[in-house]
Amino acid sequence: MRWIEKDGVRWLEAQLPDATVAFSTRLGGASAAPFDNLNLGVLTDDERDRVAANRRRLAAALGFAPERIAIARQVHGAELLVHSGPQRPSPFAAPGGDIPEADGHATSEPGLPLLVFVADCLPVALAGPRGVAMLHCGWRGLAAGIVARGAEAVGATDAAIGPGIGPCCYEVGKDVLDALQPPTGRKAESDSTSRLVGRVDLAEVARRLLREAGVERVESAGLCTGCEERFFFSHRRDRGRTGRQAGLVWRDGEAS
Repeated sequence: MRWIEKDGVRWLEAQLPDATVAFSTRLGGASAAPFDNLNLGVLTDDERDRVAANRRRLAAALGFAPERIAIARQVHGAELLVHSGPQRPSPFAAPGGDIPEADGHATSEPGLPLLVFVADCLPVALAGPRGVAMLHCGWRGLAAGIVARGAEAVGATDAAIGPGIGPCCYEVGKDVLDALQPPTGRKAESDSTSRLVGRVDLAEVARRLLREAGVERVESAGLCTGCEERFFFSHRRDRGRTGRQAGLVWRDGEAS
């Protein structure tokens, strides 16, 4: 992956077969603290006009009309939307209307960006002969099978895992550890209240699930949203009052 900056907007970019991936940061937007600067999420306490402006800035930096970017209301599940063209009306360009619930997107159409919002969960991009997919992968979605569903939809051979909370910052309870079995290699420990806790490496869980789904090549950003406060929003670090960055993927080629 490489860093790219345009008009103050900075993102990480990865190349997959016939596809491009972008992982946005918090840099280059119009929002004030604690949502500074490039907050893309309207389901926060940020001002909606500023979020809309931030979305336009990101779209312009990436070279797309905001109306072409596909999104959904994320519910930490494993549902996947398949897109044959831009959403109309566009919930990304004009926030506030009805929006379908899903945590993943897939398309075979060139030049149609698929976007998920994140602030600790992993954005995972997939590419294969049947198209591209973008997945919002928290522990619930990973446990529910969203990786296998996304990989099957596009016949994925390659993937890119974006920034997300790392094991250094992600202590969880036994319910999460059990849901993500087989074990991730980190032993659960008992804290001072005798409550079983452990630390989960979501990126490693995603890698395992991608391998099991037949994805041959996986690239990972290796960046922790909890540690990298300059670049990323983090729901856990900021105790819920924070913004959202995004992961996007699009199939290369001219839009139809």
